[in-house]
Amino acid sequence: MDVTLNLPALDEEGYLVEPGDWNEDLAEYLAQTENVKLTDDHWDVIRFMREYYDEHQIAPDARYVIKHLSGRLGTDARNVLFKMFAYGYVKQACKIAGMKRPRAWSTG
Repeated sequence: MDVTLNLPALDEEGYLVEPGDWNEDLAEYLAQTENVKLTDDHWDVIRFMREYYDEHQIAPDARYVIKHLSGRLGTDARNVLFKMFAYGYVKQACKIAGMKRPRAWSTG
């Protein structure tokens, strides 16, 4: 990781204050803070989440990500998603993808 990364504003839980400040270098940094090693599957999820956010201006609910993954992974998509982000979709996937913390959702 490039130590010259200028971190944008994060809230007290480490989520981006402004999702528009996100970039892939920041995702790598945030993944490290969550002890997540990003694989191609992680990037598939993260990029889907970013595209969804760009279109709808909200973070996608986990069920949309699972539906996206099921096209490639079939019925195991839910299990794969929650193995990739072992501490929860909101806690890790949303944070790494640069979403604001979805306040109305559980941490699962």
